[in-house]
This record gives sequence, C-alpha cells and structure tokens, in this order.
Amino acid sequence: MNVGYSAGQDHYKNIFHVICNDNECVTKSGILGVLDDFGIARDDVRIKTLIEKLDKFSRTENIDFETFKDVTSGSINLIEKAISKSFVIPDFIAFKTEIQNIFEETKKNTSGKVANYIPQLARVDPELFAVAFCSVDGQMITLGDYTHPYCVQSTAKAITYCIATELNGEDKVHEHVGREPSGVTFNAIALNKYNLPHNPMINSGAIMTCSLIKPEWNIADRFEYITKVWKDLSGGEPVGFDNATYHSEKETADRNYALAHYMKEVGAFPPKTDIHTSLDFYFQTCSIEVNAKKMAKIMSTIANGGICPFTNKKIFSPTTIRNCLSMMYSCGMYDFSGEFAFSVGLPAKSGVSGALVIAIPNVGGFAIFSPRLDPNHNSVRGVEFSRRLVNRFSFHNYDHIDRNDKINPIENRMLAESSLVFELIWAASTGDLSEVKRAVALGVDINKGDYDKRTALHLAAAEDHENIVKYLVSKGADITATDRWGKMPLDDAKINNNEGIINLLTSS
Repeated sequence: MNVGYSAGQDHYKNIFHVICNDNECVTKSGILGVLDDFGIARDDVRIKTLIEKLDKFSRTENIDFETFKDVTSGSINLIEKAISKSFVIPDFIAFKTEIQNIFEETKKNTSGKVANYIPQLARVDPELFAVAFCSVDGQMITLGDYTHPYCVQSTAKAITYCIATELNGEDKVHEHVGREPSGVTFNAIALNKYNLPHNPMINSGAIMTCSLIKPEWNIADRFEYITKVWKDLSGGEPVGFDNATYHSEKETADRNYALAHYMKEVGAFPPKTDIHTSLDFYFQTCSIEVNAKKMAKIMSTIANGGICPFTNKKIFSPTTIRNCLSMMYSCGMYDFSGEFAFSVGLPAKSGVSGALVIAIPNVGGFAIFSPRLDPNHNSVRGVEFSRRLVNRFSFHNYDHIDRNDKINPIENRMLAESSLVFELIWAASTGDLSEVKRAVALGVDINKGDYDKRTALHLAAAEDHENIVKYLVSKGADITATDRWGKMPLDDAKINNNEGIINLLTSS
C-alpha cells in the first residue's frame, strides 16, 4: 500500500472526503483542526496563504470541493501528512499531554540561584519558566513563558561553531580549537597540550571560533552576518539583541580578556587576529536575544541535519551538524557534561541566563528557559526537565539497546501500513466514520481482515453501525468476504436482526 503523496484531482478529493461533513463540504474549523491536532501552529509560514484565504470564511461556513482546492493549493501536502499521520510525531496530542505533565512536575522545583556575576542577568525574574518543542516536521509545543525574551548566552556557542565550520571547514577550525572535554570549569584559564582551547563549547573555544568568522570584515558586518544565519535557522524570524547585557558582560569580562591574552601569547589564534575585536564579537553573540519558541525552531533545524523544517533551506551541511552534535553531547553542559551524557544521553547546550537547548536527531529540538542555576551553572529546571523527558520517552541515545517500557513517540511511523489496516477495522467496530474515511482516503485495502479474517465490514455489521456499512459498501467493500468461520457480514447483521444493514447487504 502506498500512503505517500499522489497528485491531481483525486489527490484533493481523497483528502477532502476525509474531513468533509454530512453536507459533503468542509469548514474552516475542520481544516485548521486537522493541523492543530498535529502541532502545526497558526503562525507557521507554510500555511500563511491558507490562513489568509480562510480568513474570508466564518468558522463553520461550508466550503465546497472546488473552493477547498483553491484554498489549500499551497499547503495540501502538509494537510495530507497530518491525516496520514506521517509526521515524525504521529500521535501528537498524546505526546503534547506528556510534555505538559513533565512541565508541570518540573515547575515545582524552585531551587537554585540566578547568575549574579553579570548585573543584567542578576535582575531577571527567577520564577520565569518556558519550554518549547519543535519537531523536524515543524510540529510545535509552547508552554509557560515561551514568548519572554532572554539572552542566549553560551547556547550561542553551538551556532557559532557551526558557522565557523561552514566558512572554514572542519580541519581549519580544529587547527585552532580542540574537541575534547576540558575537565575544568568553563571559564578556566587552561588550554590543552597543544596550547589550544579544549573545545568550542567553553569560553576560550568560543572566543576562538568567533575569531574565525569573517575576520576581514568590520565587526558590524560580522554581527549582521551571523544574525542572518540565526534568522534562517528559525525559518525567517529575526533575533534580537540585548544591548544592556552586552555592555554588562563586557564590563565584567576580566577572565575572558585574560583567556584571550593567554591564547595570543601561546600563538593559538590565526595570524593578524585582533583579540579585542574577537572578544567584542563574542560578547555580541552571547547577547543575542530569543524566546523559547524561536529557539526551539532553531534547534529543530539542527536536529534536522541543518535543513530548516519551515523553508526547506539548507543552512548547515550534515557534516557540520554531526560535528556540532558530537561537541554538544560531550562538552555542552559545562562541568556537568559527562553526567548529563550518561543520565540524559542527548546533545545539549546550556547558558548562564538559564537557557538550555536539546537536539534529538531526526526528531526535533527543545528550548528551555528558567533562570535559577545549580552549582554547575546549568538551569535547575532545565536539567530536571531533561531527566524527566528521557525517563518518560525513549530519547536517550542508547535506549534502543535496552528494551524497556518507555514511550517511543515516533514508533507509529515505522508501522504505518499494518497499523492503518487495524485502525480501519477498529474504527469500523467503534462507529468512527471520520477515521474510516481517513483510512480509505489513504488507500488502505478495505477488504483486508484481522487475525480472524474479519474485515471492517464484518465488524461494522456486527456492531450495528449502519452508516459505516453504507460507506464501506459504497467504496467497494466485499460483501461476500468470509472470516475464519466462514461467516459473511450479512451473517453478523442477521444475528442482530438489523433490518437496515440486512437490506444494505442484500441489495448491493
């Protein structure tokens, strides 16, 4: 069975009949409801034209087939992915419910303290808490203070590393920065045995990668360049800049200045590097401002191999992403990186603003913001949320080795064909006409049976669902199909003495 995309008139008709009402029409609420159920946000750039066209209709106004074709012409494939449950998270409502539960459980944790060595960060409301998720198909979950702006701080290091690698290549970048955990604090005045920063995820390493990004340009153009990359990563949403935090960080950066001078003294920088310009550029990257929703979109691009789910634009190469995820996995959580890799098992990067990002390759990205920090400078709630996440779902990098009872939210995708047959049979037995229509529209063989060879028509007749029987018969269901006991659907109808179904089956 092919549950992929078809084309032309029949393609639209199949989708139309899945969501049409008893009047053989669809409604604005029906079309948007399909997308809502699978996490496609109303501000998704992919459905911008759809939303604009639907604005002409009231919520329950009937829309006929020809109008449906016009309205959905630019987003029909997205609607089809929803009704065929072909998104990476097929049961999105259940997944969202679990994430909401984890969010509420984590919110109770009020331990930790906000960062106090940068004055602007010390003034942030410690009660703020946001979680956002974006799948590699653009499915969104937004919880808490997800619109509240915050500075990315050290979470920028992952993006900076990717940009430097794209511009210079892996070999050139790692001539100037290592790729091993440091074993010391993130701002320690220490280099590896080759007199290089240990990795790009600590301060010295990020100062170095900043020095490799368009060094021949002036600093204003360099910053404009990287903010354009950030915008592309999020699908076209511009990032902000917190000027107050930039100056606050610059004025309290004695250790970072010491690191830069130390690296210059041992010859770690490329020739002709202006370390003061590199430091300014580094402080600017840390002062980029986002919210959790925007950052989740950015991380979904990282999780999607460098291709933005909203524009299909390739931002980074697969090799760059592979290297970045490796660095995040081994070095992304300050002095807690090894423990996080062991207990959570996912690529992540934290920042002292309370930001934490997680990339789940080929699934999606999380952005968490909660300002209270633990002694390792990581968000207390961010770490707890991450732990609860992998306790609930099989997202840990090595969960597939240990067969356990965790939820695998993408499993349904792997079982699409066989599962659709049984979904059809179950829907027929429970009287769920919309689900029956969905399965038929996706090309399910309506005459396939279960382990007892009982078809959807058998079950509909046995459970007295006359409307289902009528629909299946109209779609060519075999009224002579026999189950393992030799019984036809008519025999089930006769047992219940359902005259309506008997007449349907005998007159067909």
